[in-house]
Amino acid sequence: MSSAVTQRATEVVLPGVVAPDGLQVRTRDLLAPAAGQVLLRMEATGVSFAEQQMRLGRYYDQPPFPFVPGYDLVGTVIATGPRVDPTMTGRRFAAVTKTGGWASHVLLAADDLVPVPAGVSPSAAETVLVNGVTAWQMLHRRAEVEAGDTVVVLGANGGVGSTLVQLARHAGATVIGTAAERHHDRLRALGVLPVDYHDPEHYARIRELAPDGVDAVFDHVGGPGVQKSWQLLRKGGTLVSYGTAAAKDDTGGSQVPLLKLLAQLKLWHALPNHRSAYFYSFWSGVRNKAKFQRALADDLTRVLGLLEDGVIVPQIAAEIPLADASSALKLAESRTVAGKVVIVP
Repeated sequence: MSSAVTQRATEVVLPGVVAPDGLQVRTRDLLAPAAGQVLLRMEATGVSFAEQQMRLGRYYDQPPFPFVPGYDLVGTVIATGPRVDPTMTGRRFAAVTKTGGWASHVLLAADDLVPVPAGVSPSAAETVLVNGVTAWQMLHRRAEVEAGDTVVVLGANGGVGSTLVQLARHAGATVIGTAAERHHDRLRALGVLPVDYHDPEHYARIRELAPDGVDAVFDHVGGPGVQKSWQLLRKGGTLVSYGTAAAKDDTGGSQVPLLKLLAQLKLWHALPNHRSAYFYSFWSGVRNKAKFQRALADDLTRVLGLLEDGVIVPQIAAEIPLADASSALKLAESRTVAGKVVIVP
């Protein structure tokens, strides 16, 4: 492994449980890429629910403080290490990192990179990395949604939700989406039947739109409301839960809400009622790394292709410079935006 310094990187550091203003910016030297590695110049990264929970020390399996957050990123390879195809240099790729993406330059394993089509901008690609793969896998690998189905997407204006509704519409499904009323016109433009989640009777409003029940519900909220999501299903329907946003401000152990949710879903799934309940985790299957990488590359390539073809319209809430990552985090946590807050160099 070379010890030569090839790049000075700017990174945003999460030092502990702090307010968004507590993020720190540092610079450090990066070594030359080792065998199997590349040096990627970041062109877009973003703020997801994961970083918001990491700031509070509540994300499952997050690293100890301090660390550099950043779940995914898009960038151009500027150097390659031994045993890496040198023609990767100068080409744009996407990568899922879980942490480390909020940096101007990042050392990554070449095997973790997925090519970004030439016609797709970095910020557009960033909106469908983890969000797009999550949406695709929940829709097609878990719920197996087909043309003619009716589905409910909670938080249809969010990063995952806004991609999920577009993929569901492309699959031929009728989509009911919950969001604050200020986002309803945007959802209608995507072909979604909007319901205001501030309405205390919003589950009743959903039932009015689908009196015979729905084929799938995608629920990132968890908490007591997941029972009502389950009750929306018709025979043969599937509940896909993928978060515990209802507990985001709770104090106490971060795993407790998740463990309760997993137990409830397992119980429902075991009942002889011809309905299914699953918890989706992006990292399920990662123990078999080669299989995980293949599925990730296949699904992300599909989603990026739909983005290039115009089937998916990128939902960019804002583009904010890396040095002002605190403002990006604040905006994402405000729950006032539609789409994804993107961080750029």
